[in-house]
Amino acid sequence: MAQGSDSNDTSYHKSPSPSSRLASTDDAKKVMRREKNRIAAQKSRMRQTQRADSLHLESEALEKENAALRKEVKRLTEEAKYLSSVLSSHEPLCTGLAPQTPDLLYPPHHSNYHHQHIAVPHYQH
Repeated sequence: MAQGSDSNDTSYHKSPSPSSRLASTDDAKKVMRREKNRIAAQKSRMRQTQRADSLHLESEALEKENAALRKEVKRLTEEAKYLSSVLSSHEPLCTGLAPQTPDLLYPPHHSNYHHQHIAVPHYQH
């Protein structure tokens, strides 16, 4: 009988050699590594998109707040101009705001210093 012709010969049906088993293990590791990397990249892109969305919402909120603050500054500026004009028109009438010398800062009690045009209620104790 010739070698290798027997159908019961186990050497003919080779089991994978250690190097081919190593190669298939390496291939499986590559596949697993690629799958993990794909999932990690997907998660990273999702986090990046969520961060961009969050920054966009924050930006919109800050723009609204900025607009409201600018509106308030404009209103306060107009109010300051109005009050300044009221004060300017009142200054000539008010002797209490005239430049004073140190001896006039505290006038004697018998003076009608503020009673010329300002009525201040007096409370009894």
